[in-house]
Amino acid sequence: MSKVTRSLSLAAASASLLLAAACGGGAAGPATVDLGSGPPQAGTVKKDALKGVNLTFVSYGGVYQKGQQQAAVDDFAKESGAQVLQDGPTDYAKIKAQVDSNNVTWDVVDSDAIWAQAQCGKLLQPLDYSIIDKSKVPQGLATECGVPAMQYGMVFAYNAKKFGANPPKDWKDFFDTAKYPGKRGIPGVPGDAAPGPWEAALVADGVAPDKLYPLDVDRAGKKLSAVRSDLVFWKTGAESQQLLESGEVDMAMLWSGRAYAAVKNGAPFQIQWDQWMPIMDTIGVPKGAKNPKAAMALINYYLGARQQAKLTELTSYSPINTDAKPNLDALGTSFLTTRPDVAAKALPVDAKWWADNQQALIEKWSAWLGG
Repeated sequence: MSKVTRSLSLAAASASLLLAAACGGGAAGPATVDLGSGPPQAGTVKKDALKGVNLTFVSYGGVYQKGQQQAAVDDFAKESGAQVLQDGPTDYAKIKAQVDSNNVTWDVVDSDAIWAQAQCGKLLQPLDYSIIDKSKVPQGLATECGVPAMQYGMVFAYNAKKFGANPPKDWKDFFDTAKYPGKRGIPGVPGDAAPGPWEAALVADGVAPDKLYPLDVDRAGKKLSAVRSDLVFWKTGAESQQLLESGEVDMAMLWSGRAYAAVKNGAPFQIQWDQWMPIMDTIGVPKGAKNPKAAMALINYYLGARQQAKLTELTSYSPINTDAKPNLDALGTSFLTTRPDVAAKALPVDAKWWADNQQALIEKWSAWLGG
């Protein structure tokens, strides 16, 4: 699902985040920035290197942005000497307006990974990996214009009380309403399309995971239509969580963080991790940002192991530094998508293909939902 959709559910689920006014954000800093010598090290910044620099960090509000602020952004400001303001939620139209008018006031922006891939070199500028250390980011997740902000997943949850003796094992079982009767929850937002339902439908219909792309949308639609009477569509993360907690569905495709919250609240569901789909936010720098070196330094700091561990503890999202060791209870640990045994079961998602085709896919998905 798009970050616009997810941000609505985050905002509804959490206390409002007090955002500083954007005035002064993105203001020109010193003509030169001395970040020190030698290769960059994630999670560090030269003491007082950015005194006099103003930056604006933009994300989706709620507990997520507050977690980012507490885990990384505030400490970066203290160590670097920069003044870092908070703004949001991320708004792609605002980013475009800033870039088009050559008046960019947002410096570091958290966005949907597929959008970021599509906007590389357009609304987002290439990252400077002489400033950003990506060596602890899992292979393949850092791209030309973005690094992951965190990771979670689209997962398959099932009612353990109902199916515990013979649990469903994969997406094929999710679509088998004869063997596993009951309602299924899936994302269903007109005007929005993202990895999830089509991939699951195609795998269930026999397509090999390494042959998914380009997606055969018509074939996926037929598979989904075959179980349509058993589907319950959720439009926000909060709704997906409530479907589990109320018992309205017996299975659901939903974000791992929402599944975790439901189970923590007592919902009798378990996760089938086979063929889960990785999802991540991306952090990037808008094209034309006035302090690109300082923005890169903030991203480098954000990627540190300590910062990522704390972000996970505050938000339940999985860290994207391979050295991060968040202090979690057994339930929280079981939902980390970065655990090796879980990561190995992931269904590969082709973000670039989605970026190149998303508008057409949105039209097709909206048409199917309305059919």
